[in-house]
Amino acid sequence: MKWVTLISFIFLFSSATARNLQRVARDSGHKSEIAHRYNDLKEETFKAVTLITFAQYLQRCSYEGLSNLAKDILALAQTCAANEDAPDCAKPLPSIFLDKICQVEQLRDSYGAMADCCAKEDPERNECFLSFKVLQPDFVQPYQRPASDVICKEYQDNRVSLLGHFIYTVARRNPYLYAPTILSLAADYEHALQSCCKESDVNTCLDEKAIVIKERAKKVSMKQHYFCEVIKKFGERTFKANLLARISQKYPKAPLAEIIKIVEESGGIHKECCEGDMIECMDDRAELAAYVCSKQDLFSSKIKECCEKPLVERSQCIMEADFDDKPEDLPSLVEKYIQDKEVCKSFEAGHDEFLSEFVYEYSRRHPEFSTQLILRVAKGYEALLEKCCKTDNPAECYGNAVEELNKHIQETQDVVKTNCDLLNAHGEADFLKAILIRYTKKMPQVSTDTLLEIGKKMTAIGTKCCTLPEDRRLPCSEGYLSMVIQDMCKRQETTPINDQVSHCCSDSYAYRRPCFTAMGIDTKYVPPAFDPEMFSFDEKLCTATPAERASGETKLLVNLIKRKPQMTEEQIKTIADGFTTMVEKCCKQSDIDTCFGEE
Repeated sequence: MKWVTLISFIFLFSSATARNLQRVARDSGHKSEIAHRYNDLKEETFKAVTLITFAQYLQRCSYEGLSNLAKDILALAQTCAANEDAPDCAKPLPSIFLDKICQVEQLRDSYGAMADCCAKEDPERNECFLSFKVLQPDFVQPYQRPASDVICKEYQDNRVSLLGHFIYTVARRNPYLYAPTILSLAADYEHALQSCCKESDVNTCLDEKAIVIKERAKKVSMKQHYFCEVIKKFGERTFKANLLARISQKYPKAPLAEIIKIVEESGGIHKECCEGDMIECMDDRAELAAYVCSKQDLFSSKIKECCEKPLVERSQCIMEADFDDKPEDLPSLVEKYIQDKEVCKSFEAGHDEFLSEFVYEYSRRHPEFSTQLILRVAKGYEALLEKCCKTDNPAECYGNAVEELNKHIQETQDVVKTNCDLLNAHGEADFLKAILIRYTKKMPQVSTDTLLEIGKKMTAIGTKCCTLPEDRRLPCSEGYLSMVIQDMCKRQETTPINDQVSHCCSDSYAYRRPCFTAMGIDTKYVPPAFDPEMFSFDEKLCTATPAERASGETKLLVNLIKRKPQMTEEQIKTIADGFTTMVEKCCKQSDIDTCFGEE
């Protein structure tokens, strides 16, 4: 049985032994989903989330146009809250929103083929609409706040409109950003206004706070889009396996039954958000936050301040809170999972339950590991038991389990150490070149600009993660690298790169990063014909800024390796040094172009 199926235990365990959250019990008594959600969220939040939903689907529409659509949905919600038997009140929420979108006049004129989605039945209709969402669209300008001399009065006189425009712009630019997060960012913006409007220099104050808000928005948007892609590519079970590891790390004092409950509920909420069902996403995450806050002593000592925040800020705060301190008296896992002579009996009697508990126990002891590494360890342990429990002497067979599982840990730690040592010893420029050499050899079919983009992202990850304390480097590095790899794999779907990349992208979520790391030179690659124009230089090289010259050098490096992927490190160094010498020599000559031609 593959690891991705193991998490099915969560469903069995949750339904058999765990008391469902209040929401589940309460939902069964409601005829109208829209009335139920409206009563939960109240008018202002309901209307804001409705605006977010429309802005993420209809990214080209004006604020006024979407506000009118939101008002229509609000009116229906209020009607249904008063009478659940009224027309359309029994419809599922996603259908209510998509029906409204399909009623938009001239939908085809603005959105072209997206209008064809309206002919499909749900849920295919929604999947069709989701496929047209555009990440960071160039037709949507970043949020422009009102001028500093009017913004404070604008906030005081037209608070709803001011914050509404902020929410509208953020939602349009980030179509996969969850509604609770967008409202949390709007709350940050409002707090900034409240604070800065008391200052003498409003603009400088808001500029400083805007940097923090933008950085947070970018980081969370990237993560949440990544979550959606993992669910889409590998399914809910794999995603929940990852959640089980993560939540066990975050709440190491909580009992397994409570962790399972949170994993099951949280997995469903992520799916709602990714499917664009933002009203349910908002309400269900608020319910989950309320549940966790009602049991703070059980879950974490790090969420007290979060639980004191208003509804729109609470859940995002809990999501971003630090891991709780690990209990000091946790016993070694060796005795229960390796030395116990009944291991095979437990494994075979309750395969899924046994391994899910192993992930929980292992994760809460290792907050310094990435969730992907924990899943690799679990997969390795599962494979070992499947092999050993069929032998005459299982205990002898799996007696070296610690050494076997440590291979996964050592590989990951070595990768992080090697890269951080390289970055710290040689700096960002040489680190970028090393990354470009590696990845151009692995996938020379990728365009030079895309390789540079990937290289710069990986360099930024190194800069960010290698400065962290030792116990945070590994989860930071592998966590962010997984997102870059996911981006590469997404491109692979529409523009196939090579068989190696295809294999690494599709084979296993947990093993993706080691697969890319171990990838060698693409032996099937046929280099393009030599193009002298690509290696011709002129006097512009002499007048270029240091940054422009460095960019030119890295592009030359990539193009060279694309034509000679078998080049050794020594040969590459010789050519790079020769390029530097050539530039220094020729830029001193009176006839620069002739010198470059000769060299």
